[in-house]
Amino acid sequence: MLNKEREQTVISLCQRLVKSSSYSGQEDKVAEELKKAFKELGFDDVVVDKYGNIIGHIKGNKPGKKIVFDGHIDTVPVSNETEWKYPPFAAEIHDGKIYGRGTSDMKGAVAAMVCAAANFAEDTKKDFAGDIFVAGVVHEECFEGVAAREISNRINPDYVVIGEASQLNIKIGQRGRGEVVIETFGVPCHSANPEKGINAVYKMAEVIGEIRKLTPTHHEVLGDGILELVDVKSSPYPGASVVPEYCRATYDRRLLVGETKESVLAPIKQLLDEMMKRDPELKVKASYSVGKEMCYTGNEIEGERFFPGWLYDESEEFVQDVYAELKSMGFDPTITQYNFCTNGSHYAGEANIKTLGIGPSKENLAHTVNEYIEVEQLTSVTQCYYGVMNALLK
Repeated sequence: MLNKEREQTVISLCQRLVKSSSYSGQEDKVAEELKKAFKELGFDDVVVDKYGNIIGHIKGNKPGKKIVFDGHIDTVPVSNETEWKYPPFAAEIHDGKIYGRGTSDMKGAVAAMVCAAANFAEDTKKDFAGDIFVAGVVHEECFEGVAAREISNRINPDYVVIGEASQLNIKIGQRGRGEVVIETFGVPCHSANPEKGINAVYKMAEVIGEIRKLTPTHHEVLGDGILELVDVKSSPYPGASVVPEYCRATYDRRLLVGETKESVLAPIKQLLDEMMKRDPELKVKASYSVGKEMCYTGNEIEGERFFPGWLYDESEEFVQDVYAELKSMGFDPTITQYNFCTNGSHYAGEANIKTLGIGPSKENLAHTVNEYIEVEQLTSVTQCYYGVMNALLK
């Protein structure tokens, strides 16, 4: 159990982080709070990389495994503060809950990681084998795993713990996410004489209808690799008296284990090729969306929106070591998977680093009005992270 002093430390740090608004690309204030916390709590060193990820490091007295605790420090925006029961950046406590944007997603977990690492170092007097890193990661809400690439390149960890909400359960996988872009190209003309042009939107409508007939891929654990239309845009817009010459549709594709950029696009491209053979007027192509954002450091972050799925077997030794440790501490975690995409897409899906997720709070509180974290979940996950260090830094 945490003593009262340690409980208050993690609660206070969570509040400090929530009070520091940190929309994607504007994480500098919360990074500064984390830097202060790392120094206050005795971390050996702190670095900030080119994207603005902030990484605190505690070194054990003996060589051993390296573990990264990953928690993103950006949040989605608050659209209307007046809708909130309590101010979204005040971090007020009511009925055993801390309210505010980012409490569940995921500044509570970040605070718990920092405090758990400090507690572990103090109790062991750093007499453990290995290195502990706590990473406050930027731009996760825009690109799951892109900024995290910089962290794994720097540290080359043996294990990663994702702190996304799981109600203290152990997560060993997730579907990934890809943004597939379909583009049709027409011929513009005056809308009074549409027969003189080719309407790119009509062509897109035909394509959308055929794509809906594709059978999704399936995984017995992760489910379907769904392909869902999320937006359609035409050009010129507004199109007063002009037949649109261009149309772009975006699909959200949920990715299963082992799927690649090529394998995901292959059936779509095959379908489009067949349609173009039947219709000489149809010009269409498929690709992935590319995102580009500015970091608070002044550097640009860019990435193709393809974030792989991943899944470990629950019999894996590192999973069972953590499970046994948490059970011995009195917790009763279920081993399951995340329903959403996380930075694990990079660590596990791209870099093949042993990764699991443990986080406080409920998954469905992310991005909501009146977001909160229960204080009991916050203090409990601090103990869980301590247990993870006990289990993996042998």
